[in-house]
Amino acid sequence: MPLSPPKPREKLHTRTIVIEGYRREDGLFDIEASLADTKTYAFANEDRGEIRPGEKLHGMLMRLTVDEDMVVHACEASTEFAPYAICPDVTPNFARLAGLRIGPGWSGKVREVVGGVRGCTHLVELLGPMATVAFQTLSVVRRSRPQDPTRPPPLLNTCHAYAADGPVVARRWPAFSTRTPAPAKTTGAE
Repeated sequence: MPLSPPKPREKLHTRTIVIEGYRREDGLFDIEASLADTKTYAFANEDRGEIRPGEKLHGMLMRLTVDEDMVVHACEASTEFAPYAICPDVTPNFARLAGLRIGPGWSGKVREVVGGVRGCTHLVELLGPMATVAFQTLSVVRRSRPQDPTRPPPLLNTCHAYAADGPVVARRWPAFSTRTPAPAKTTGAE
């Protein structure tokens, strides 16, 4: 269902984020992201002079290389466009993410390593959706692994569709369903 029709308005800003997942020949996986911010109007910038409509205010790239267990082997970041000349200075810090595992607590670990003055707000924000894309990219690998039937599926209770008391879990993982079965229908011919 689409959104409701908007009120009359003027577009001022566009942020475009593209994240893609790749399987490498060496068995690792690359998750690549690009972020671009543009405005519909010109404005002055102390470090770059005038930024014209459609010119990138932010233009950033990042690559996470992970293994099948979601352990980061490498992280590379690049800032091609930024409002300040010093912004690219922090991109080498993102290599410090190597060794971390994408999973529960990922965002907190990222903030510890490259949060605040050690990083860039926009690049740090990219790492959340990049982690999600890593899970989506590696779903082909996870599906082929044997599953321990005594352990709850990792997706259990992670969203509305995978609620333990919902119809999807009852259908896909009945052993972990907490859904109350619907009462049997009577035919009335008793």
